[in-house]
Amino acid sequence: METRPLGRTGIQVSPYTLGTMMFGPYGNPDPGDCARIVHRALDGGINVIDTADVYGGDGESEKIVGKALRGRRDDVVLATKFNGPMGSGPNQRGNSRRWIVSAVEGSLRRLGVDHIDLYQAHHPEPGTDIEETLGALTDLLRAGKIRAIGHSNLPASDIVEAQWVAERRGLARFRSEQPHYSILNRGIEREILPVCERYGLGVLVWSPLAMGLLAGRLRKGSAEKASAGRLRWAPGHMTDERKLDAVEALARIAGQAGLSLPHLALAFVTAHPAVTSAIIGPRTPEQLDDLLAGVGTLLEDDLLDRIDEIVPPGTDVGPVDIAYAPPALVRPALRRRTTETRVVRRGSPQGSPA
Repeated sequence: METRPLGRTGIQVSPYTLGTMMFGPYGNPDPGDCARIVHRALDGGINVIDTADVYGGDGESEKIVGKALRGRRDDVVLATKFNGPMGSGPNQRGNSRRWIVSAVEGSLRRLGVDHIDLYQAHHPEPGTDIEETLGALTDLLRAGKIRAIGHSNLPASDIVEAQWVAERRGLARFRSEQPHYSILNRGIEREILPVCERYGLGVLVWSPLAMGLLAGRLRKGSAEKASAGRLRWAPGHMTDERKLDAVEALARIAGQAGLSLPHLALAFVTAHPAVTSAIIGPRTPEQLDDLLAGVGTLLEDDLLDRIDEIVPPGTDVGPVDIAYAPPALVRPALRRRTTETRVVRRGSPQGSPA
């Protein structure tokens, strides 16, 4: 399997990354089976494993990955994430220095390693100063506990701000971004991917199979339905008729090209020049084998043009329920003036300053 540079870090990574969100009680509860997936991935040429402290509940995914990597740690670019809740307390989560220093120790312990190759902020946290986050991560880099830092789900403006703060404050800068990207959701082509290219960031895209919609099994008229877990986490995404119609159109052109739908989907995202690696999250060894069979698939320009006709560049067929949304879109109060500011004083002209 070929390798690609992870931004300007000097680290070389495979075009597929093994994602381990499905390791543990919410996906594959068999640690032995999960270990076999890890070993098959490494044997198949994948050299990046991505996990997170919250995956599997109580760090279970990190524990499984750590045990599976015994004796093979040096073969792997190991990535994990912080930010999600790891306890009931209000300070057992987030992007503060207080939590990051604790979170990294927990991940190192569960993984059974002395350093993490890529440590990523799982989600933005607008209430925490980015200088606070970068300061803590810079100290961890200098202490040798992490080798590079990245973020996930950041809007383009936040990516630019983080780079500016790092330069002005003399702090380590983020080296990678992990956004959501698939044929069905191409919104990041407008700003996020160009910004990542401008600042030399590696890009590891999550859910290139659109949470299973592009895996080839969930088709209109098919008896197979989305899992209860996917329907719980992303009911709108999994049942969006516009997306289901697009899947049918994509399946037709994939068949005409002699490709399976998942191989088409993975080849599409890895064809973008800004994308470093696509994160695949197989639940079984058989699913992994099927995905690895598509490594090296290249799409001709005419096929890419036909995909553009189905889902135009820079557009989303529909939103993804679990994708990050800025606070101003989630909290109505941030989009509306208070009642007092909207009241026009008696006698003042309509619309004039009160």
